[in-house]
Amino acid sequence: MTDLPFDLDKRRGMAAQKATDLRRALADVEASLREVRVRETDLENRMMTVPAASWPEAAVKARHLLNLYAASLPAEDTRHRALVAALFDDFARLSGES
Repeated sequence: MTDLPFDLDKRRGMAAQKATDLRRALADVEASLREVRVRETDLENRMMTVPAASWPEAAVKARHLLNLYAASLPAEDTRHRALVAALFDDFARLSGES
């Protein structure tokens, strides 16, 4: 008996190795999504509790909300997607970003 770890990946067949790789990749993605959700919740809580001190700060909040709205739109709703894009262009133009 040895205290060295045994690499089971080398003992698996190709199909089993691919399945293991997929499970590991999925676990990594799920962990990343959980982290993003926690960070997004923290950001949104701060946005709700701290009032904007300027129009650019208010625009940051509006951009976040518009991104959430746009993500929920069906792909065929091109009119509202175009409206959101036009508003983002307005934000950029009025803030001197373009």
